[in-house]
Amino acid sequence: MPLIAKVATSVSKTAAALSRAAGRGDGSVIGGWIGLKIDPDLLAHLAAGRAVALVSGTNGKTTTTRLTAAAVGVLGRVATNSFGANMPTGHTSALAKEGHTPFAVLEVDEHYLAQVIDQTRPKVVALLNLSRDQLDRAKEVAMMAQLWKTTLAGHPDIRVVANADDPMVVWAAASSPQTTWFSAGQRWHDDSFVCPESGHPIERSGGDWWCTGCPLRRPRPQWVVEDEGVIDPRGDWHLVKLQLPGRVNIGNAATALAVAAEFGVRPIEALPRLSRVASIAGRYAQVDRDGRNIRLLLAKNPASWLEAFDMADQAPTLLSINARDPDGLDTSWLYDVDFSPLRDRPVLITGDRAFDLAVRLQVNHVPFRHVNSFDEALRSVPPGRLEVIANYTAFQDIRAELDRVN
Repeated sequence: MPLIAKVATSVSKTAAALSRAAGRGDGSVIGGWIGLKIDPDLLAHLAAGRAVALVSGTNGKTTTTRLTAAAVGVLGRVATNSFGANMPTGHTSALAKEGHTPFAVLEVDEHYLAQVIDQTRPKVVALLNLSRDQLDRAKEVAMMAQLWKTTLAGHPDIRVVANADDPMVVWAAASSPQTTWFSAGQRWHDDSFVCPESGHPIERSGGDWWCTGCPLRRPRPQWVVEDEGVIDPRGDWHLVKLQLPGRVNIGNAATALAVAAEFGVRPIEALPRLSRVASIAGRYAQVDRDGRNIRLLLAKNPASWLEAFDMADQAPTLLSINARDPDGLDTSWLYDVDFSPLRDRPVLITGDRAFDLAVRLQVNHVPFRHVNSFDEALRSVPPGRLEVIANYTAFQDIRAELDRVN
């Protein structure tokens, strides 16, 4: 690397370490921020010489990235942004911290995918899904699909691994000459009722879908989730044993296997490594405190809340909602979430915008109790399981209460 890049790397690592030592965070952003101030091309310098995979989408990025890094780890050391810092500052910090590794697997915020592709020249890009998220400051879903489509058209050498069940993803990836399709399912359909190509309705039947006004339709996937396992391109079925809950995580595992296969990793080699992943930056973590077994579930938008309800046991459940800058300031998205699955359990609510949530629950006829703090929530439920479902900053607040459990 050029001298300035070496200096920037050293300063980045030092700043990140000081942040961790001071208890100000995990250093996954500040180190990259300072490094890029010294050398604006630092990310490109750090990525050079590595085989890079990028993972992007609205939901499931952090989990899929962690599973993919575990799978690719069969081949050697992997640099990855395991704490979810998914913008260029986080990528820079992660690569600087790990030093030289032959491989890198990076989670990328969907808005930054074009920029990060230009800087890292990845071997593989995985596209998970697209749905509404922070629309007060983010692009509308079809606009994001168009951005991806334009970006991939300019990089025909990249191997794309894409979700065949999401019409927006298929439209964005279909023109790429090197595409592998996986089927992980799509329970949330509200952002893909209309074809992004023609504007005609999308029809669905079973697992299939097609546009009623143009040739866009679901491609035949090479990787398919079936029962508790995954079928690979050869037609072999592999049992997927995970410590992570929910069918959605079998889909994330299928994506990880598909990406790892592009590096030459066979499913039989990768699956044991996937089974050892227990939690990711606090997601799915279980903590025992005061006789309660607390499980943390992150849900940031309507599609992810739908999956969180599927994962949660029928046990007392704490919902926490904030509307700080990382969450998006608009809470109207709560009305896109169907909270009726919670009617059969005790529900507690907290967070900066708990009363916005209270109104929504009343509309959905879900009884609840408001608590002022996480400790009050613990005292309010009997010994046993407590499910916690929270959006981003609320999740981080509770994670901090639990000593930043990973």
